[in-house]
Amino acid sequence: MVSHKKLHKTGVLLINLGTPDSPSVPDVRKYLKEFLMDRRVIDIPVYKRWPLINLIIAPFRAPKSAKVYNNVWMKEGSPLLVYSQRAKALLAKSLGDDYEVELAMRYQSPSIESIVNKWQRAGLAKLIVIPLFPQYASASTGSATEELLRVIQQWEVIPELQVVENFCDHPLFIKAFAELGQQYMQQQTFDHVVFSYHGLPERQILKASVDNYCKLGDCCSVYHSKNKYCYRAQCFETTRLLAEQLGLTKDQYTVCFQSRLGKTPWIKPYADEVIPDLAQKGKKKILFFSPSFVADCLETIEEGGEEYKDLFLHAGGEHWQLVESLNTSETWIECLKELVKS
Repeated sequence: MVSHKKLHKTGVLLINLGTPDSPSVPDVRKYLKEFLMDRRVIDIPVYKRWPLINLIIAPFRAPKSAKVYNNVWMKEGSPLLVYSQRAKALLAKSLGDDYEVELAMRYQSPSIESIVNKWQRAGLAKLIVIPLFPQYASASTGSATEELLRVIQQWEVIPELQVVENFCDHPLFIKAFAELGQQYMQQQTFDHVVFSYHGLPERQILKASVDNYCKLGDCCSVYHSKNKYCYRAQCFETTRLLAEQLGLTKDQYTVCFQSRLGKTPWIKPYADEVIPDLAQKGKKKILFFSPSFVADCLETIEEGGEEYKDLFLHAGGEHWQLVESLNTSETWIECLKELVKS
């Protein structure tokens, strides 16, 4: 018998991107295929996407990616999954018994379908969904929301549904990252601060433009209703607020974008060009943030922490400090709680 209290619980679903089940080549290949075959990730016709992913990218990229995953893999599993699970547990404890908190991955395990369907007959009063992507993009938040709707549209009873579209400017999100950076800034002086965000093809920014507002230039310098869903504008707004919290002037920091794939133009400036250039201009000590990730993963630990460090040192830099992701920061858990409550 379902209790009366149970009928009035609120479900909270956290969704992160996803990760291979193991760092083995077959598991990495399987993950890459599912991820890159998403029409929102590689937005080209399926007759072009299928051979590109299945015959070229996945077969050749999987062995290289598997080696990198091996470098970052934790005893408990993938860092992205481990830190996301820990954050979920802390949020559940903070929210209390009136909430059921679950974590799903957009790709691989645990899938959105497997997690959400546990609630199909639970009599939820409400379902609050938080895609763990601070800045909205079709390829991340849009894809996660689309998959969620695909699953629950089959339910006979669909509860009240609320999706947190982004939290790029949420005061507690900004505060949480600022606190992490301040710990390092109190220990030593840095010549420059780099805020690096995951990149996107320029065409995806333009496709999401309202009234053709986006020109991939200074239009992103002010954040308002016209570019609310422009990923690039959101990244610049996160940076502006973080710089303000950290007491940085405009000449003390740089925004760039990482992880580009293929030959089509991605949003600029590119991290792998900006970083060695800073060293060549005499910047010797760099503090590096990745504020598009709330849990440490391949892109933060390996790309931000090792690959870019090597680029910087090789170009003449002396000290590279990676600021870890929010992971289980107390302020970050408070941020998640406020997103649920509000």
